[in-house]
Formats: sequence, structure tokens, C-alpha cells
Amino acid sequence: MHIVLQLIPKKYLIGGTLILLGLSGLLIMSTIVAITGEFEKDSQQSEVTEIEGGGIGVGTANVSPEVMKYQPLLEKYAQKHGLDASYVPIMMALMMQESGGRGNDPMQSSESFCGSVGCISSPELSVDKGVLHFKSVLEKAHYDLKLCLQSYNFGGGFINYVMKNGGKYTPELAISFSQLQYQKVKHTGNYHCVRPEMVPYSACYGDALYVNAVLKYYTGTITADGKPAAPASGGSGGKSGVKVIDAGKTLIGKTRYVFGGGRSQSDINAGRFDCSSFVRWAFEQVGMNVGPMSGVTTDTLKTQGQAINPKDMKPGDVVFFDTYKKDGHVGIYVGDNQFLGCQGKTGVAIASMAKGTYFGERFNGRVKRF
Repeated sequence: MHIVLQLIPKKYLIGGTLILLGLSGLLIMSTIVAITGEFEKDSQQSEVTEIEGGGIGVGTANVSPEVMKYQPLLEKYAQKHGLDASYVPIMMALMMQESGGRGNDPMQSSESFCGSVGCISSPELSVDKGVLHFKSVLEKAHYDLKLCLQSYNFGGGFINYVMKNGGKYTPELAISFSQLQYQKVKHTGNYHCVRPEMVPYSACYGDALYVNAVLKYYTGTITADGKPAAPASGGSGGKSGVKVIDAGKTLIGKTRYVFGGGRSQSDINAGRFDCSSFVRWAFEQVGMNVGPMSGVTTDTLKTQGQAINPKDMKPGDVVFFDTYKKDGHVGIYVGDNQFLGCQGKTGVAIASMAKGTYFGERFNGRVKRF
């Protein structure tokens, strides 16, 4: 081989090498374009497989992306421990207050699990034991949700204290319990007021205002039995469902799909939307706030409203599809196996979700009624 190469003029060797390099480059580029094209094709087709745990009930968790990523685990362990899924948004709000979703023990479950801080170093174990503890406290609190939340912070002794003093959580009982406990432990020097407003009351044991601190990350109402309340009669699947469809239809033929679009007024004025921003816009037109313009995503929308069995969905219900990711695309059901959404090739349009179609094969069974 070496002799053959010597017999070939140098200029031909160089030229041949350059040609081979050029052909290789073209092959690589065409492969990249093909792969990229497939990804863009999929993501433009839309932006839902049933979450383990059966989905979320009612109420909305207004939390950070760090907490949001734990939603599937919270649903999983709620199902494992027999806790109604409607409590998942509340537990997301609790996690937001405890850790903001950061660290290896995002639910701060170590003390309830093993009696000391720092014994949990696995986020999934934290969620597992945190959900189990939440359920236990909720039951001991006789489903007084506010009592449950405050006891998650104070410990089980607060439940006993409340049961001896009227049997129902009040902010005043939280403060008085904190005062009593602080008197027992202040000599250790290990306790200080986490809230300056509690200093005049010497209520420096735990966080006497923990309930409000958690609930500021939760939107919804709480019934007498401690469960988040169901939406008003009808919800988005009633008369308002028809109205939101009518509102959304006004954009058919007037928009184009832009990933990340629809999150500013200039985008909206120019008709630039993606799937989730379109859904938010449509509900806003009928007086329903389903999330901030700048922060709405399929992941925030799926935490809202009431979970509906696909067999029971009505026009106006919100449907999710698994496309480029789980719950990657969202739209508004219009009936007859069709939905209204903002898709990659069409902008806002009505698309089929019948079996055998692109979206029909990707419909994951998640239906929410706002």
C-alpha cells in the first residue's frame, strides 16, 4: 500500500483527500438536519400518558419549577399511601415553604422519619416519608387541614393542645402553643423567632404563622372536611366551556405557532402563541385566570382544576398529550374527538384526537376541568 501511494502524484492525493472530507462533512450535516428536522416536526406538531397516581384533584399550586418537578413523585406516593390526589397541590405548597424544592430532603421529612435532622439524603425517600407523615397528621387532625399544616411544623403535640382547647385550629391557638413551648426551651439558646412579628408575643417556637406561609402558594378553597373544594357547578365543562371554545375560535386563521410565544402583549397582538399560552388566553377571555401570562406552561396548567375521567369529558375541558415530552401539548376539547389548540403547522385550529390520528395516539388520558 505504501508503494502504491508513492506512485500516485501528490496533487491527486491531496485532491482526493479533500473530496473525501467534503463528502464526509455533507453526510454528517445531512444526518444532523434529519435529526433536527424530526425533533422540530414533533415539537411543532404540539407540545400528554396518565401520571402515576391518577392526576390532581382541585386547587392550584403556585410554586417554583424546582417544586413542580416533584409533582409526579407526590402523585405516586399519594396513591401508594392511599391519600386523595386533591391534596397534592397542598403538599406542593408545603414543599415550597419547607425547601423551595431544593436539597436532598425537599419535604424536610427527616425528623418525622428517624427523629433527627439530616438522616434523609434521597429526595424520593423524602417525598415518600413526607407524604406518609402528611397523611398521618391529617388523620390525627380529623381532616382539619389547617391544623394538619401547623402540626407539620409544630409536631403532634399541637394536635393534642388544640383538641383540649376547642378542637379546631385557630391562629390564636398556634400563637399560644408557640408561647408555651418556647418557655420550656428558650433556656437552651437554640430557639429564636423566625418571624419578627412574633417577638412581642415570645412566640418563638416553630413558625406560628406557618399555615398562611404555606397557603400563599396555593389557590383554592378548603371545605369543612378539610378537602380542597370542587370547582363551581359546571366548571369549564359547562356553559363556560362553550364560551371558552367560542373565544378560542376567534383566533383560527389569525395566528402562528411560536414556541414560547404568547407571553407578552406584543406577541398576542401579533398572533404569536404556543399551545399553553393560547389556552391561558382563551380562558382569560371568559374571565377565568388559569395562570400568569409570562409563566404559563403545560406543566402549570396540569396542576389546575379538577381531574376528569376521559369518558366524562365535555366541551371546554382541557386535554393533554405526550409529544416531545410528557404533557408536551395541551388544548381545549370541543367534542366529537376534536380539540381546539395552537399547533405547529396551523397555528390555532381544530384538530382530531380520534384513534389512529397523530394526537389520538398521543392523548394520555389527562383531562382537567377549570
